Amino acid sequence: MIQLMKKKLYPERMESLFECPALTEENIGEYIECSGGNWYAEDGWLVGENRECSAAMAWLRGEYTGDVLIEFDAASVLPATHDINVTWHGSRGPDGGRDVGYVMGVEGFWDRLVGFEKSPEYKFLVQTALFDFEPGRIYHITVGNIGRNLFLAIDGRLALSVSDPDPIDVDAFGLVGFEAFCTKVKYGNIKVKRLEWVDDWKTYTPEF
Repeated sequence: MIQLMKKKLYPERMESLFECPALTEENIGEYIECSGGNWYAEDGWLVGENRECSAAMAWLRGEYTGDVLIEFDAASVLPATHDINVTWHGSRGPDGGRDVGYVMGVEGFWDRLVGFEKSPEYKFLVQTALFDFEPGRIYHITVGNIGRNLFLAIDGRLALSVSDPDPIDVDAFGLVGFEAFCTKVKYGNIKVKRLEWVDDWKTYTPEF
């Protein structure tokens, strides 16, 4: 269960829209379309390598519009130590990279922050330095949005929640892409789900 402001999420109860199997060199092309960097399957993982200071993309095939939740396991691959990134409600630019999209970063944004940004204008930026990242450790990451409200949970615990005053049209943009931004990173157990929630209205009881 993931606790949001006045809402509870139960990912295990949500309708599955996409579930990626363990990837191999034989099946990776059925599920992933790559643009930039070097992407390959290894021990079931999607592995991305990119030495450039730019977003090399591994796009899921298919589009996922509306309120969606993306969950996956991820880790930096040592000696790389930063940038686990995913784009959702996205579109591709002419070069195959990301154009429109929400971008979530863990241990990113050059100063090892957790946050969100909105491509391509990047006028919407939210970051925090409060998450204590361990390079090489596998994290379970859950990210999504309910309308204008974006959230990120790491290992089942809410890490960041924000509201976009000018949200992306979630019915018009539906690409999901994983990134390698001047790093080596791996992604696995990738799932996309139709986001549902339970209202959780609360009140305080005086403590004094």
